[in-house]
Amino acid sequence: MSPIFGAHLRAHFFVGSCAALVAGTLAVSAAGFVHAAEGPLSLDAARQLATERSRRLVGQDALVAAARDRAAAATRLPDPMLRLGINNLPVTGPERFSLTEDFMTMRSIGMAQEFTRSEKRKARQARFDREADAATAAQAAAHADLDREVALAWLGRHFEEARRVLLLRQREQARLQIDAAEALLRGARGSPADVLAARSLVEQLGDRLAESDQRIAVATNALARWVGPAANGPLAPPPAFDALPFSDDDLAARLEHHPQLAMMTRQVDVARAQAEMARAERQSDWSLEFMYSQRGPAYSNMVSVNVSIPLQWNRKDRQDRELAAELSTVEAMRAEREEAVRAHEAEVRDMLLESRSKRERLRRYDGALLPLAQDRTKSALAAYRAGSGSLAAVLEARRNEIDVQFERLQLERDVARLWAQLNYLVPSGHDSAQSRQ
Repeated sequence: MSPIFGAHLRAHFFVGSCAALVAGTLAVSAAGFVHAAEGPLSLDAARQLATERSRRLVGQDALVAAARDRAAAATRLPDPMLRLGINNLPVTGPERFSLTEDFMTMRSIGMAQEFTRSEKRKARQARFDREADAATAAQAAAHADLDREVALAWLGRHFEEARRVLLLRQREQARLQIDAAEALLRGARGSPADVLAARSLVEQLGDRLAESDQRIAVATNALARWVGPAANGPLAPPPAFDALPFSDDDLAARLEHHPQLAMMTRQVDVARAQAEMARAERQSDWSLEFMYSQRGPAYSNMVSVNVSIPLQWNRKDRQDRELAAELSTVEAMRAEREEAVRAHEAEVRDMLLESRSKRERLRRYDGALLPLAQDRTKSALAAYRAGSGSLAAVLEARRNEIDVQFERLQLERDVARLWAQLNYLVPSGHDSAQSRQ
């Protein structure tokens, strides 16, 4: 960043801070101004505010709690069954609908309980535990996505405002050229065409300023999606983008905590737990039923005890095939994850290469291209004032300088976006790797 650009940017933030203090002094109640009174919105503060406002993270918390509750319930036996009945009730003859006359008529009450094998209950508990782990991984992925999206929205607003600062400075310098062209015209050393050309440049910059205001409004709306009314306040200076959050040597370890890959790993674990459930289903459960039957007063009451056991008469074509299907699902998900690891690694390596290339280009702009463009403008302006150059050359040099400045700003924006994508690649808590050049 050039010293002149940095000075203007600091001035811009100073003005925003002063406006915030005035808002606090007047005790304005609007939410956006209240946040402005607290100070400019930093990137870290925006991330924290977005986390507090996020409903998606709240939903992920609920999913984790739901899976934990299912895991606890899976260890219990099924509810017992209460059985009530009337057996052998006559419906014809002199004893029809009598509960006591026929010796076979019984009023029965009983209880039945299915005894699920402990291996099955443990397998079901393990499956829901793995689902809870998968929900936790999804929550971490949602948090990483939130951090990244907020950072990109914050940076979008910051660079749109930086673009406006450049336009304002260029318009002020262009207005000075109008004064110079009019002075030369009064001294019979210039021409009306020069004045018109200078005014045309000022109007063009004014039009670009109007476009810039609209772009800032759009960027503010994008940030407000995450942080609410606080997006209307001034922004704090951005973090440094001149260092990558990790190197190629750290990539493998970093990808171990990649939210999407971590979530796929948990999904593979869920599939394995499902396969263990299918394996446990190869053993039959059994149920026990006890029934007490009351007959007429002239007859004896009776007790019945029943045991039920499913007959797996075709295990190889049912239970074994279900187990084979679940094991195949595990293999398919494991292969999908391995392919995803390769894809993410290639994508991150591309971002690292692109970031290094753009940072090198940024240094070239700061060290050569931008100073040369500024010197060209100064030289053309000095020649015009001395009467040895044309205003057309000055305006051409000015437009070239503006283009170079905007190219540099766009390049810095690309570097910042890549920094955000890499810096928030993994959820908070796994980003302990030291930043490296």
